[in-house]
Amino acid sequence: MKKEFSISREKAMINFTAKYCKTPAQLLESEGFERVLVSYLTSIEKKKDTLYTFLIEGFKTDNIKVLQDKITGMLKLLVVMSAEEIAKLNKEFEGLVESRELCVKLVEGIYGYWRRLERYTIVQHSKINEGLENVSFIEANTEFSALVLSTYRKIEKNIVGVKPKVYRQLPAGGNVGLITSNFKWNLPEEYAVLKDIAFIDAIVIDAPFIIYPKRNTRDGVFKEVYENPLNYCKLTKEHWFCYRAKVGELLAYVYFHRDFMAHGVTMCNLFEMADPEEVKGKKPDIVYVFGAKDEVGDKTVFYHDKENDIMLGYVSYNENIDYFGYMKKMTLTLHNVKMIEEGYLPIHGAMVNLKLKNGSEANVVIMGDSGAGKSESLEAFRSLSEDYISEMTIIFDDMGVVKIKDGKAMGYGTETGAFVRLDDLDPGYAFKEMDRSIFMNPDKINARLVMPVATYEEITRGYKIDMFLYANNYDDGEELEYFNSKEEALPTFRDGARMAKGTTTEKGLVKSFFANPFGPVQKQKETEVLLDKYFSNFFETGVKVGQLRTRLGIKGKEKNGPLKAAEKLLEAIKTIK
Repeated sequence: MKKEFSISREKAMINFTAKYCKTPAQLLESEGFERVLVSYLTSIEKKKDTLYTFLIEGFKTDNIKVLQDKITGMLKLLVVMSAEEIAKLNKEFEGLVESRELCVKLVEGIYGYWRRLERYTIVQHSKINEGLENVSFIEANTEFSALVLSTYRKIEKNIVGVKPKVYRQLPAGGNVGLITSNFKWNLPEEYAVLKDIAFIDAIVIDAPFIIYPKRNTRDGVFKEVYENPLNYCKLTKEHWFCYRAKVGELLAYVYFHRDFMAHGVTMCNLFEMADPEEVKGKKPDIVYVFGAKDEVGDKTVFYHDKENDIMLGYVSYNENIDYFGYMKKMTLTLHNVKMIEEGYLPIHGAMVNLKLKNGSEANVVIMGDSGAGKSESLEAFRSLSEDYISEMTIIFDDMGVVKIKDGKAMGYGTETGAFVRLDDLDPGYAFKEMDRSIFMNPDKINARLVMPVATYEEITRGYKIDMFLYANNYDDGEELEYFNSKEEALPTFRDGARMAKGTTTEKGLVKSFFANPFGPVQKQKETEVLLDKYFSNFFETGVKVGQLRTRLGIKGKEKNGPLKAAEKLLEAIKTIK
């Protein structure tokens, strides 16, 4: 990012390296404030707001740029002088500053408009302008927030003439701060379009971070193509960033357009960021390009670049992909296809290591498609921890992989975080996690939060599987039911049935092969071979295979269903010695 400031699709990018404001005067004279003020004035002009009429009558102009200049001049005076002093000094401002109610409305309007934007501050390594480079990253964000807040308070105090009785310490600067660098990797010629895109080295989030993407569901499956989609895409490199993600044992370079910055930043709560030093000179296993512009404009595809041994994901720029599910699920699809080709079985589900107070211990996999009750079962375990559990470690919350090591089925995770439905969590638990979560559309159906739940070392350690269960959210019956053979178990797991919960555009009872449209559906023939091999191993080595009825898709049992299922499962684990 070369510009001092940019604003696009209700997202503001502040480049601290190009310009770092330290005084109210610098702030009000900055390009960023000019752009925000013009954008705000344009918005109230469209609404035909009474405030806009007041401003054009007071300043005797309806030219937005002239209005912006005059308002900026008035606000600069209000930082250091009272309204009465300004009225005596400059007759042009006399009528305006004497109309205190509307003057306060103007200041509150500008401040409120600024705070409604998603705000990102950026520091770039190896580039020094008149801005910031060596000052502490976190201190810089804190001081900038304090500057915005103090400037706003000074102006309002000088309008109304008294200090406020209540001070609310709101995050007024950036919601998110980024340190970026010009990290180099040996791009094959086919990936030259990605050259010189800034890599993210560090992120600071001013929690709670609440975002409002345009979509809150995902549609369809990702299709495999047999020609590199980068051949036809166009990128403006200054508008792009890259997040280095550890996806299980694979390394992924996730490139995203700045208009989808919130989704790119949210990756830090889901996948551990790879350190530049540990991946220096290493080729990524996965490259994902999210939000590229091309002639077609509606691609959600992946390509196996066998020549360079890279799994490439590609999603073109359009408003329909403005949902974190597209960012997360494509990344996992690429991981899963790679795992299938290496002979490992990717699992769409959750795995948890449970140590009970009576000394029993079990590693449990709960498999199922979106909305089946995997994450909700984990939350139910948490709620029951005081009565049953001494220690609980989440190995994966949504996607994992099973490998056979020394004849035993072992479970490994892919993510360090969880992407869960807010609707299906205990409200108290969601509030407890506010200080480290990223919330998405909290006022809508399928509201989500993304929160860290485990460390990278924990998810990649490998755990022997004791129980392998299918999350049945659609019918009644025994909460926990075991299968006696591979032949009896496989139809249930293969069908992948669930009652759709609004996480996608599907409705009613739906099925997806092996409950996993992120790899197994695209590689069904290869997955069938793995199912036979792995389920044979489960029954040969004593893994308990069955189904757990979460009842999450049954009306009226969304909360109690997962809780009762968790209780039944914990009772069963008690018997394990």
